[in-house]
Amino acid sequence: MGRTVLRLISGGTVLAVAAAVVLAWGYAQFTGPGPLQVARNVVIPAGTGLDGIAAALRGAGIVRHDYIFSIGARAFEKARSLKAGEYHIPAKASPREVMDILASGKTVVRRLTIPEGLTAAEVVDRLQRAEGLFGEVTVPEEGSLLPETYHFSYGDQRADLLARMRKSMQDALAQLWEMRAPDLPLDSPEEALVLASIVERETGIARERGLVAGVFVNRLRKGMRLQSDPTVAYGLSPAGLDRPLTRADLKQETPYNTYVIRGLPPTPIANPGVEAIRAVMNPVKTDYLYFVADGTGGHAFARTLPEHNRNVRKWRKIRDSN
Repeated sequence: MGRTVLRLISGGTVLAVAAAVVLAWGYAQFTGPGPLQVARNVVIPAGTGLDGIAAALRGAGIVRHDYIFSIGARAFEKARSLKAGEYHIPAKASPREVMDILASGKTVVRRLTIPEGLTAAEVVDRLQRAEGLFGEVTVPEEGSLLPETYHFSYGDQRADLLARMRKSMQDALAQLWEMRAPDLPLDSPEEALVLASIVERETGIARERGLVAGVFVNRLRKGMRLQSDPTVAYGLSPAGLDRPLTRADLKQETPYNTYVIRGLPPTPIANPGVEAIRAVMNPVKTDYLYFVADGTGGHAFARTLPEHNRNVRKWRKIRDSN
């Protein structure tokens, strides 16, 4: 062989060795532990390309070199499989593990809990303040949203979650209506929903719901006014009354003042939970016609007006002493 050939072979060998070293280093970088010290979530916006994803990961301290991530994703044919969304990245996750997480599409599941008894406006306010949801919504009709815990992903639309809340209420109401007790003084599921909202606002104690519902059902059957303070407060200020009710309030004529009107108010006064709806559909059988707060967070129930008045006096003494 001539010297030229030897030089070419020698040069080629050096290049091959150098390429092998670089490849081994790159593979080690791609499969070895990443720089992230503490697990964290990262959001990949919709429409972000591979290089943008790699840059975002480097900026978040998840990978050391964005080009290593980009080259690795292309080499493993995952460049077009990476999905937008919010992902949980474990500490020390390698770029390859991060690539697999983003390709899986298994985004972080967020939760929004809607407590029982909120008004529709209060539910929408929570939706507006929930981080990770987007889009505007308007306040729906009162009582149309089922309180429970809802799951969503970063980037979901508020309108979609609101629609799920409405569908959940419709399904729950229809199902419980089919399971109702016979001879209820309620002509429709909508009337049951109105009464359930009143029960929900009257007591937050689970064991009392059926009994409170039984009192209201008894009063409806007898043609008595419901005389529910929460309905009066809602009629004066659906957004919430920031003061105690007065005797003048109880005489104020509004469509929701059940001290003035007979029967049910025209709409629910809040969004009742499943248990309040169930209590109205199957109320406790009782001969109680009255109840008042007992000072312990619960209520004292009575069959007659004189008995009720005694309970009211006891409650006033407790209230005035505090």
